[in-house]
Amino acid sequence: MMKALHTVLPAADLERARTFYHDKLGLDPDETREGSLVFHPAPGAEFEIYETPNAGTAQNTQMGWMTDDLDGEMAVMRANGVAFEEYDMPGMTTVNGVVEGTDLRCAWFRDSEGNFLCVSQAR
Repeated sequence: MMKALHTVLPAADLERARTFYHDKLGLDPDETREGSLVFHPAPGAEFEIYETPNAGTAQNTQMGWMTDDLDGEMAVMRANGVAFEEYDMPGMTTVNGVVEGTDLRCAWFRDSEGNFLCVSQAR
């Protein structure tokens, strides 16, 4: 039976990724393993960034998290230099970086390694 989830993200440059997550998102790794960094940003949450030449090739959301204040989170991230993606396609159009859905408000951005990350707020 599953007890926890563990997201794994690729990085072409592990030190560049460490700097991005520290400077832009205020996150620092709790563990350093050979070729990877492990973060525990909240109780029960864990993700790992590992070094690989395949980083930045996925074109889909690779990690997401929930917040109670999407606008506040985005303001802090923008102040730290994070650029949010803009989309205009059937069923998904952003306004100022945010997609407004029936149950969720979502915003996507890329990390230093080209990974697509999403921050969302339930309505």
